[in-house]
Amino acid sequence: MAASCRVKLNDLKMDSSSHGFPVTILEQIAAQLGCSPADQKLALHLDEEDELKHLRECFHIPKVKDLPPTDSTLVNENESCIYFAGNSLGLQPKKVKAYLDEELDMWARRGVHGHFSGKHPWALGDECIVELMADIVGARKEEVALMNGLTVNLHLQMLSFFSPTPSRYKILLEAKAFPSDHYAVESQLQLHGLDVEKCMLMIQPRKGEETLRIEDILDIIEKEGDSVAVILLSGVQYYTGQLFDIPRITKAGQEKGCYVGFDLAHAAGNIELHLHDWGVDFACWCSYKYLNSGAGGLAGAYIHEKHSQTIKPAFFFVLCFRLIGWWGHEFKTRFLMENKLQLSPGINGFRLSNPPILLVCALHASLECDMREPNALRVAPVPLYNSFHDVHRFIEILGSAITSAKQAANNAATS
Repeated sequence: MAASCRVKLNDLKMDSSSHGFPVTILEQIAAQLGCSPADQKLALHLDEEDELKHLRECFHIPKVKDLPPTDSTLVNENESCIYFAGNSLGLQPKKVKAYLDEELDMWARRGVHGHFSGKHPWALGDECIVELMADIVGARKEEVALMNGLTVNLHLQMLSFFSPTPSRYKILLEAKAFPSDHYAVESQLQLHGLDVEKCMLMIQPRKGEETLRIEDILDIIEKEGDSVAVILLSGVQYYTGQLFDIPRITKAGQEKGCYVGFDLAHAAGNIELHLHDWGVDFACWCSYKYLNSGAGGLAGAYIHEKHSQTIKPAFFFVLCFRLIGWWGHEFKTRFLMENKLQLSPGINGFRLSNPPILLVCALHASLECDMREPNALRVAPVPLYNSFHDVHRFIEILGSAITSAKQAANNAATS
């Protein structure tokens, strides 16, 4: 493309007061290119100017032929698919296999010693990458932890931040919150013996509208804030894609004495975040959507440093109520997203988050091995990978060690 035709987005001033400014920018660029905003020429130009275009090569993009059956007369099966499902599961980074192989090799060669040796000692495995995550959500390293699943983290945080009093006992959230948030809030209220209908304050869009107006959110905070203990909203609403004004909502809620937290499942890795600077009290997120860690990947949690000495993990004896997450909902209706709990019977009703598939694979490989009863040895050999020769060698080594220890003790006593 000729230099005179090259148009950079930064060359155009974006008027943040205009609600439709992305459309305006596209129209301006298209006009300079001499084409329609709907013309493929504009899309190709934007790709060429995109500073992030090289990152596409870092991911495996599924081929059409590998997807569920389609009419081959309508598609080119050898093409890469158009993958717009990152809101559900991000694509696999090409480095994943190499990183997994490194740790599998470490496990195979060093066994338990992998906990404290190697490039990424397992005992510090999460801490080795926490700074990378902190940068993504705009937090300080000491404010972020990588652990559990999103719903587990949300429950842990709510147990500490939601301490209802006779005058401040409500939780504010959007009406069509992600089911896991909805269920978590319900069960937290029930845990404290509160009436869900009275204490679960849900913000509805105006009639005929799909998204929540910021003025309506701020208005309900102003009117109801004195009775609200916790405000829990999404960073990006999972159903509508609405980006909430996190700093304004945080400021308004805290001015009314509320703790303000966010579920960033659809925001982390998707939008620019500055949790520390915005003063957000707490947040949690999964990592398998826009952070591409694989189904059920390790989740993230954040608590602002201002709470480091006052907010502690809660001690709570759960006598009558379960803490519920969406994976405890019966599978046949789980994905209807109706927020009407149909709890799975038995132990399956206790599940909170989707299983981490990479960890499932390791367990799968182990469980598929042929089983035999363990030998009655007090040194606990594992039948799947120990041999009788291992036992023999162990006894010899143990016996030698005991003899040496006794000799050392005798020498010390007589010296």
